[in-house]
Amino acid sequence: MGPSLLPAYKSLTSAVPGSGMFSGSVSETSGMSLQCTKSAGHWKIVVWDEEGFQGRRHEFTAECPSVLELGFETVRSLKVLSGAWVGFEHAGFQGQQYVLERGEYPSWDAWSGNTSYPAERLTSFRPVACANHRDSRLTIFEQENFLGRKGELSDDYPSLQAMGWDGNEVGSFHVHSGAWVCSQFPGYRGFQYVLECDHHSGDYKHFREWGSHAQTFQVQSIRRIQQ
Repeated sequence: MGPSLLPAYKSLTSAVPGSGMFSGSVSETSGMSLQCTKSAGHWKIVVWDEEGFQGRRHEFTAECPSVLELGFETVRSLKVLSGAWVGFEHAGFQGQQYVLERGEYPSWDAWSGNTSYPAERLTSFRPVACANHRDSRLTIFEQENFLGRKGELSDDYPSLQAMGWDGNEVGSFHVHSGAWVCSQFPGYRGFQYVLECDHHSGDYKHFREWGSHAQTFQVQSIRRIQQ
């Protein structure tokens, strides 16, 4: 349901004479829009309280802060019919995050099997309104508060280190356009952190802004969220 590892991808590094900074290729991204836009259309997700699309069923076209208010104890299977969504382990959009792109998720391991930290339930979820796979641009910084070396991304990177990023941490992000999911380990494994251009004005100064479950700056793979 998420993208597979790319067999070939562009190098992340491009020397900037005299700067000593890591940077992405400006020529590849200079024509991209700097404006954060929300995708047109609608979002639809259907959830069940048992695995295999069994049990009680409910359909949503907008965010749900808590399925508990609907009489559900949890969500154990779901189908994303349109748009991209992010599901949360706990109510109020708290706890671990799981990107839910169009497709079927018959059990909890379908949405969390590659994260290394599985959660057997989802309790809240919302649309990712600004996801735009074709027009996504992100700047990563070595240190918090947009300091240190930086890199500019407009593609998927299953391993930042393999593409030239020094170290296994990213201190801060600025999302120019689109929505991204960052993963703790290479190959999109480990904790997931969803970054959107229409949240925090696209500025994520510290890991505390990545989500309630974030406890470290460790990020080693990043990809665009597909609408």
